[in-house]
Amino acid sequence: MNIPQTSYPRVLIIGGGFAGLAVARGLENQELQVVLIDKHNYHTFQPLLYQVATGGLEPDSIAFPLRKRFNDVENFYFRLAEVLKVDPETCNVETTIGSLNYDILVMATGSKTNFFGIQNIEKYSMEMKSVPQALNIRSLILENFEEALLESDLEKRRALMNFVIVGGGPTGVELAGALAEMKKGILPKDYPDLDIRQMKINLIQSGNNLLAGMSKKASKKAEDFLKKLGVDVWKDLRVLDYDGGTVITNGEDNFRAETVIWAAGVKGACIEGISVDSIDVKSNRIGVDEFSKVLGHENIYAVGDVACMKNDKFKKGHPMMAQPAIQQGKLLANNIISDLRGELQKSFVYIDKGSMATIGRNKAVVDLPKLKFQGVFAWFVWMFVHLFSLIGFRNKVIVFMNWVYNYIRFDRETRLIIRPFKRKNKYSFDKQNV
Repeated sequence: MNIPQTSYPRVLIIGGGFAGLAVARGLENQELQVVLIDKHNYHTFQPLLYQVATGGLEPDSIAFPLRKRFNDVENFYFRLAEVLKVDPETCNVETTIGSLNYDILVMATGSKTNFFGIQNIEKYSMEMKSVPQALNIRSLILENFEEALLESDLEKRRALMNFVIVGGGPTGVELAGALAEMKKGILPKDYPDLDIRQMKINLIQSGNNLLAGMSKKASKKAEDFLKKLGVDVWKDLRVLDYDGGTVITNGEDNFRAETVIWAAGVKGACIEGISVDSIDVKSNRIGVDEFSKVLGHENIYAVGDVACMKNDKFKKGHPMMAQPAIQQGKLLANNIISDLRGELQKSFVYIDKGSMATIGRNKAVVDLPKLKFQGVFAWFVWMFVHLFSLIGFRNKVIVFMNWVYNYIRFDRETRLIIRPFKRKNKYSFDKQNV
């Protein structure tokens, strides 16, 4: 890997997401050698991926080069690679570009889509955990309408214009709202010779509430917003299978749809080599103590979505969201420094700063610890928080200008098929480059 030898302890961080970035930031300019490995050379602001998928933003406005963030930090090294295996006994990791020893290992590998073992859904549905996947969804949506224009078979055309989103969490709700706004104000202008009224947006939730992690008031209001936008909300309905053309459920309703977007769950993205006893079977997350130290290991830590820190309040671990990841990463960086200085480490205590989701133009729900509100003001709060959280001044300016333009013109200029998403055949997709 061409990482120079040093007398400083080497801290190896796997993953440049919210948690890994927070750790790396906290270790800047310390008497340490910090090595960050990621399979992408950029940090992705995942909460806005749905806007890339629906043509609201270009991918470079929600991604930031990792090298640029640390280009004037001494003793910091970034390598573009995928970690294949960890060997705790030799303190070594194997990657696609070679192996590297470490003194301290931080696993911040995040999460991946949980298909709950349903192979057909994994094969035929779309997922949205990365920029390439969001671009694939954008291409497929637009290609469906181009194909629908040429389709003379009415049932086939309806299937091309029928979208099924599985999962009523923030991702599913925000994506459904964005698609509904495209149907209302954009697609009729782009496709005047196509009856856009035939377009259907179905949001399927296995439980009886949308946004299950938020208040009942927020859940009800989000559902009301979606229904006013024309989204068909299906609750207490589970998707059992999908063959690429028909969605099979546990109820009487099945759906003929060419596009299924799976947002029904995530699981930890573990790496081979960690003891099986340290991994929670249901969530595939790595068990850690209150200092983020992996159970059974002295110099390996895990933070963010991949970490499962159980306590009396969080019996299944902390929520797999940005705020717990950032807070864990910041504290771990401080604890690593304290430990090297011979000082006591601090236990992690999650500070819940609230949850929020946007459903569309002037429509959002916000749950703060002591205040809950919905509507226009919530929408402005959502925009401010997400804009402030973006990395890089350029990204903040571009996203803000896009939002202002889209709001005034009720338009989305980036509905471009830059990289066509090819179907191999009727019921199979080319999922490469994801």
